[in-house]
Amino acid sequence: MSTIGIIIALIALGLIVGGILLLKQSAKKFNLSEQQLEDINKRNVELEQEEKKEE
Repeated sequence: MSTIGIIIALIALGLIVGGILLLKQSAKKFNLSEQQLEDINKRNVELEQEEKKEE
């Protein structure tokens, strides 16, 4: 393999690994307050009830 081919392969590998590490770093959990969690749970219950009515 030529030198240019090796350089291109290393750059491609670096981009792939960098993208994976960026996704891993940005995939953090949300820090929600108790009120926000309560609101989310209420909305989920409402949506489930609406889906049951539609069936």
